[in-house]
Amino acid sequence: MDGKVRSLDRREFVTLVGGAGVAAGLAPSLHALDLETSSERQPRTAQPAKAVAPGPDAAERELALLALDAATAAGASYADVRISRRHFESLSTRERQITDVSRSESFGVGVRALVGGSWGFAATRDVDRDGVVRAAREARATAAANDRVAPNRIVLAPVPKVPDGRWITPHAVDPFTVSLESKAELLFRTNEEALNVKGVRFVTSSVDSVKESRLLATTEGSLIQQTFIRVNPDVNVTAVAADNSDAQSRNGATPPAGYGWEYVTGLTLPERAVRYANEAVMKLSAARVEPGVWDLVLHPSHLWLTIHESLAHPSELDRALGYEANYAGTTFLAPPARVLGQFRLGRPLMTVVANRTEVGGCATVGWDDEGVAASSYPIIDNGVFVSYESATREMIQDVSSMSRMKAAPGHSYCEHWSSMPFPRMPNVSLLPATKNISEEEVMANTRHGIFIEGDGSYSIDQQRYNFQFGGQTFWEIRNGRKTRMLRDVAYVARTPEFWNSMVMVGGRETYQLGGSFSDAKGQ
Repeated sequence: MDGKVRSLDRREFVTLVGGAGVAAGLAPSLHALDLETSSERQPRTAQPAKAVAPGPDAAERELALLALDAATAAGASYADVRISRRHFESLSTRERQITDVSRSESFGVGVRALVGGSWGFAATRDVDRDGVVRAAREARATAAANDRVAPNRIVLAPVPKVPDGRWITPHAVDPFTVSLESKAELLFRTNEEALNVKGVRFVTSSVDSVKESRLLATTEGSLIQQTFIRVNPDVNVTAVAADNSDAQSRNGATPPAGYGWEYVTGLTLPERAVRYANEAVMKLSAARVEPGVWDLVLHPSHLWLTIHESLAHPSELDRALGYEANYAGTTFLAPPARVLGQFRLGRPLMTVVANRTEVGGCATVGWDDEGVAASSYPIIDNGVFVSYESATREMIQDVSSMSRMKAAPGHSYCEHWSSMPFPRMPNVSLLPATKNISEEEVMANTRHGIFIEGDGSYSIDQQRYNFQFGGQTFWEIRNGRKTRMLRDVAYVARTPEFWNSMVMVGGRETYQLGGSFSDAKGQ
């Protein structure tokens, strides 16, 4: 680029942005900041530290085996059982008051049975001998009915049995051992720090905690006990102009994570709140962005959502096979035989991995809900699309019959004991440069662009092809230096063109793992 932003007439602008009412167009070059401090290119693998994975409760183990026996005795060729106890806690504040406190516990069992080539499922809160036997027989009966009405041809890919599997989220402090008073005190201190900044009128903060103990037993001989712990802190600061003519908010970049309470305290929320407060005030007087073509430098707190929507969702195998279309559409990465190993999504510097073993990931587990061990593998290798993710055991045969390339199972997920397991995505991450390139170095290589932090509004079409993304804060870069704040920025692009425009990736020290506590699917 020549360092100047071209003036665009209306027709040219609409052509560039695809008709979307946004303020900035497709970036001719993209600079991505990504990856966590590590001695290797791959993210760290999760190993239980300072937390001992317990074995299954003897009574629950007996009930799970009883349910399996009941299902097979009734005629099921395969069955699996999940006994789950889920604790959830949410604490929300606004300024100097608590606005919501909620706690819940859910306990139950779900049984899945295979008859002929069709599934059946049943669940119950009655976790006793009569209850689990009744659920097992109902699951078998449902499968038999499904097989009569709509015969299927489900074939499960073979996996090693795990007779004594144990895993727990690596953590130091169980969030459910921390009192509500201590949590509220931290949130109030966070709010107070933000309110001390002149111009700030409103502050909200919250923290959600989840702990789930889940036992999986299968007729293949697997017996797996896992405990999942996740926390989700949040801070939002709103500044109001002195004449009440404008209000601007800064939502904090505090993603949920698979850690204990030590993650929340390590974020130093009160100190972060001061920064967010000052940035909210600055947004009130920030210059409006000039529409045009800009280079982009994308911070991980922003980039995670772009990766999630434009790469992770379209690489889900069930979308490519046509099994999932109701919620958020299908994918442009289809059919498998035409795209696997052939479709170029980026330049050679771009490698994206699916990883269920990464420390801190919301999708990190020891085994999935079919007893498949967690793994890591490339989705995009040196810019080329090489593998789908979100595959389950029954889906592997489908993609193998269509292409020489294979997808990896290990992505079956059960949202709740009362839900049938189905495909969900793993942690999906852009790998760093082999050189340890800093944030400052990335900006130094940008003549005239915009640095974006935080996630904001977005939209994407039903094939994950055309999209637009906003953010939280926007800084103009001139001659390699971050200068003034901008506002009302959003960029639009087509997925392949966008990722093929990426010319630089940050190094290990720029990595942050993002995520969300909720991602609707299976509508």
